[in-house]
Amino acid sequence: MTSPNILVTGASGFTGRRTVEILRQKKHAVRALVRTNDDRAASLRQLGAEVVVADLLDLNAVRAALEGIKRAYFVYPIAPGLIEATAHFALAAKEAGVESVVNMSQISARRVAKSHAALNHYTAERVFDWSGLDMTHLRPTYFAQWLIYPHWRKHIVEHSEIRLPFGSGRHAPIAAEDQARLIAAILENPQPHKGKTYPLHGPVEMNQHAVADEIGKVLDREIKYVAITLDQYRQEMQSDGLQPFLIQHLLEVAKDYQHGVFEGEDSIIAEVTGQPPMTIGAFVTLHKELFTK
Repeated sequence: MTSPNILVTGASGFTGRRTVEILRQKKHAVRALVRTNDDRAASLRQLGAEVVVADLLDLNAVRAALEGIKRAYFVYPIAPGLIEATAHFALAAKEAGVESVVNMSQISARRVAKSHAALNHYTAERVFDWSGLDMTHLRPTYFAQWLIYPHWRKHIVEHSEIRLPFGSGRHAPIAAEDQARLIAAILENPQPHKGKTYPLHGPVEMNQHAVADEIGKVLDREIKYVAITLDQYRQEMQSDGLQPFLIQHLLEVAKDYQHGVFEGEDSIIAEVTGQPPMTIGAFVTLHKELFTK
């Protein structure tokens, strides 16, 4: 097989996995970086990707993973360590001769962000920009995948409720599958996207009542949006064992959500890929088995 010239980090995750799939379908030689050598890594090998196991906080391991790479996708979980991982990745990428990087940020990444994770993303963007690499930053609104994360999914499955402190705020849920199509397209042809920062949204902006209605239509049962307080949200997340760093982030971006930070509709994905992103109804239909008891 041809030596890979594209690296996808977070290759076991929602956007990374699908990006690898798309690139392999188009016969690109891909190196997939994962943190754990598990069944997900094995499935990436079955796709024909070269799999490397590395921690993004390990500079030397990242440098080795970038050997021979010209284009890369960088993504980091909502957890401490993003700025350090970004600095390591930028340094290693420069040493390895990487030409362009697609960076997964978030729509709440701002200098004034109160969320530690969101402020880290803003800072990480600047670190990448200072590196001199050709950068494309992606700033998605809330993923549609939040609906299938255990804490939020259980309320839909067990109680037919969406429980969030979002008030009457709005957003257009964006599926990871659609983001992956954009990521793959940029990795294939990065030059038009050099220096760009793209806010990413789904096709239809809606409040949580409308989201609940769309889920209910697919599942053929009533789903209700229950507007809880920030204190209730904190208590429920703590009861489910979510990490303090993630809880702090989610509480602060809930306030951002109420003030319109997450609003907007797609203007990028359809233009670049030729296919509009899926609606929330289409997303629930695609993952319908996850919404049943």
